[in-house]
Amino acid sequence: MKQERFYRKFHGSKDLVHFNVVVEQTDLNIGAYKMLTQESIKLIKKYRQHIKDYIREVPEFLTSLKPLPCPVHALSIIKDMCQAAQKCGVGPMAAVAGAIAQYVGQDLSKLSREIIVENGGDIYIKSNKERIIGVYAGDSPLSGKIGIRIKPEDCPLGVCTSSGKIGHSLSFGRADAVVIISKSAVLADAAATAIGNMVKKVEDIQRGVNTAKNIEGVSGVLVIMEDKLGAWGNIELVKLNN
Repeated sequence: MKQERFYRKFHGSKDLVHFNVVVEQTDLNIGAYKMLTQESIKLIKKYRQHIKDYIREVPEFLTSLKPLPCPVHALSIIKDMCQAAQKCGVGPMAAVAGAIAQYVGQDLSKLSREIIVENGGDIYIKSNKERIIGVYAGDSPLSGKIGIRIKPEDCPLGVCTSSGKIGHSLSFGRADAVVIISKSAVLADAAATAIGNMVKKVEDIQRGVNTAKNIEGVSGVLVIMEDKLGAWGNIELVKLNN
C-alpha cells in the first residue's frame, strides 16, 4: 500500500473483497463480493479515454478553474463533470476523481450487488447494509475519531473529501477535511473542492457549511479545521472506538 493511501483503512469492510487497481494516474481501491480486477481495469481505461478524447477536443477542460459550457454531443461522464462544475463554480476536472469512482462503480454494481469504489478519498458506495466511513483529517485532533454512518436506503451515494493540507489535488483553502454527501459522487467531488477552497481559517467553517447547503444536490456536509467542525444535512456522525 502506498504511503499516501493509508487512509484507505478508514472505509475498509471485512465482508467484501478489497483490491487495488492502478491505471496511469488512476488508483482505485474497490470493495466487492469478488475480485473484479480485469473488469475494473477495462472500465477505468474506458472512462479515462472518454475524458482524454474530450480534452483533445477542448484543451481548457483540463486546465480551467472555472465552469465551462458543455455541448450536447458530449458523453455522459463529461456532461456530469461540466454540470457539477457549473453548480459549484469550479473547473470540471475538480470532479474527475468522483466521476471515475461513480462510473466505474455503477458498471461494477451489475456484477456485485454491493460495491465500494474509492478514488483518492472520493467514494462511490452501493451497500445493502449499514456501514461506517471513518474521516481522516490530517493533523486535526478529530482525525480518525469520528465516522459517517451510511444507510442502505440512501445508497447509491457519493462521499467525497477535499483537504487543503493532504493529498495532491489543488485546493486554495486550509481545511483539514471537507466531506460532501450527495447521490452523485461527481457533484460531491466538485462541491468538496469548492467548499474546501473557501475555508482558510476556523471562522470560515460556518460560511462553508452555508454555501454547501445552497448547492442543489448536496445532502450533507462536514467541515473540519483544527479542533473545530461544522456539519449540516443528512450526515450522521458517530464516534469511532478504534
